[in-house]
Amino acid sequence: MGGFAPILDEGASAPTGYVDGFVVPVPTANREAYRDMAAKASAVFREYGATRVLEAWADDVPDGKVTDFKGAVKAKEDEAVVFSWIEWPSKASRDESWKKIMEDPRMQPDKANMPFDGQRMIYGGFTPILDA
Repeated sequence: MGGFAPILDEGASAPTGYVDGFVVPVPTANREAYRDMAAKASAVFREYGATRVLEAWADDVPDGKVTDFKGAVKAKEDEAVVFSWIEWPSKASRDESWKKIMEDPRMQPDKANMPFDGQRMIYGGFTPILDA
């Protein structure tokens, strides 16, 4: 469990048929660079059908006794955890969109200027069981 402060919240909340979730460690010095990168990616996600993109910076993320957000992504002392998700109308629309997103030249990584270590990112797709 942890608390996160939104650094990006774009799109409208609507009934969600599918969610992509991400947890990634980001050096605290790269907060604005990460936010800028996330804003550019958000525009692409929404262009291809995402209804909402939210990126949140760790604000109250305690150390756990067995596991925690920091341990899950092997966050270093100078890194914060970012918790984010993308909402889609359905899994089918998400699956169709991801193919196009991955081919879009705007989404090709600039490895020399990545504001985080993508090898420690945790991500996955989720079917909502409650949307209240």
